[in-house]
Amino acid sequence: MGEEVKKKIRRKRKPLTEEQKAERRERLAKAREAKAPPKYLTVHPSVRELPDDHYLSLSKVRGWLKKNKTERQRLQTMIRRKQDDRKIRSDFLRIDTYCHNIDAYIRSGVWLDLFYGEDQQHKVKMQCLHMAYDENGEPKRSVGTWYPDIGMYTQEMYEMDRGVDKASKKKRKKK
Repeated sequence: MGEEVKKKIRRKRKPLTEEQKAERRERLAKAREAKAPPKYLTVHPSVRELPDDHYLSLSKVRGWLKKNKTERQRLQTMIRRKQDDRKIRSDFLRIDTYCHNIDAYIRSGVWLDLFYGEDQQHKVKMQCLHMAYDENGEPKRSVGTWYPDIGMYTQEMYEMDRGVDKASKKKRKKK
C-alpha cells in the first residue's frame, strides 16, 4: 500500500536544424513514394473502381460518413443529457440509419437509401432495367422512373397514357 508510483521524467527534444528538417522531409517523401497504394479489401469492387468525380465515389461517400457520424454523436450526447424531444430523437434515428446505409454501400456496392449527399439533399432517381407488362401487353410504368425506351416517365406522360384531361379534373372540396 505504501508504494509510490514514480513519475516518468520526459526530456525536452533538442531542436532540429534546417538541414536536419530538410533531410527528414526528403526521407519521408521517399518512403511515401515507395509505399504501395492501398488495396481497400473491405470495399466492394464496384465502389472501388468509381472515379473520384463520380457522385457516389469512395472519397465523397467517406466524407459524408465522417460528417454524419460527428452529427450523430452530437445528437446522442444531447439525448443522454436529457435534452430529449421528438425532433432530436427522429434526427438521430434518421442520421443513424443513413450512416448504416453508407457502411452497407461501401461493403456491398448497393445504395439502400432514398437520398444521397452530405446532408441527404439529393433524391435517388429510379431506373427500370427489365420491363414489366400487364395482362393486355401494355408496359407498367411509374412516374419519376427512367426507362430505356422513353427516358424519364413524367406525370404528363402518365396523364396522356391514361386519357386524363386536365380540364375534366375537378378538385374535391373539403367539408
